[in-house]
Amino acid sequence: MKRLFSILAVAGLMALNATTTEAKDLAPVVPETVSEIVAIADDAAAFVQDDAAASQESNKSFHQVLKERFIEGGAGFMGIVLLCLILGLAVAIERIMFLNFSTTNTKKFTAKVEDALASGGVEAAKELCRNTKGPIASIYYQGLDRSEEGVEAAEKAVVAYGGVQMGQLEKNVSWLSLFIAVAPMLGFMGTVIGMIQAFDKISAAGGLDASLIAGDIKVALLTTVFGLIVAIILQIFYNYIIAKIDSIVNDMEDASIVLIDLLVAHRK
Repeated sequence: MKRLFSILAVAGLMALNATTTEAKDLAPVVPETVSEIVAIADDAAAFVQDDAAASQESNKSFHQVLKERFIEGGAGFMGIVLLCLILGLAVAIERIMFLNFSTTNTKKFTAKVEDALASGGVEAAKELCRNTKGPIASIYYQGLDRSEEGVEAAEKAVVAYGGVQMGQLEKNVSWLSLFIAVAPMLGFMGTVIGMIQAFDKISAAGGLDASLIAGDIKVALLTTVFGLIVAIILQIFYNYIIAKIDSIVNDMEDASIVLIDLLVAHRK
């Protein structure tokens, strides 16, 4: 019996010793495992934050992105490019309003002038022209005013005053073409200056470092982009204005021919 107890006691001591040894061996593993888990959690949190930032960036509207890029471009050349856009739009809007007010329904107006000549003569037709807006009415008035001197005199007056009306239609359009040409030039100038500054930093640093010159190159490219955007916007308005002027001039020429025919028929 005593021998049995001795064997059990020795076995228990051996088991206790083995357990203690395993605990000591596992003790340094636990902190390492925890550190790895914490590191994985930090990486996951950073990935989630980057994903959220990217999602927020993609949800920005085009207006917000354009505003941010404009501010990044700097106040120097960007301010001048913005001034070109404002002045160009002011000229374009003024011309569009003037041309719309100058547009006349030629067929209806010619019919009214013909009725006035038939009913009240030249004076009635002149009164109708005075009360009507637009270049066609002004040309008709000048032709009717010289009709007493003959058809040839009326035709010369119509041609001469037609040139005056064309000058009024094309007024300030040259300024719009100037802004269209200047805006991209300013953008290119900003690009060249930005590249010069970038190369100055490279020469001062004695080596090529992308982070050192990235900001200057970015600003340089932004000035070119905004200069081209301004030129494209103003070019659209310019083409519309030129097309509108051509349409009015064609109506003026057709109406002038009709007026001469009316005067010839009236004198007979």
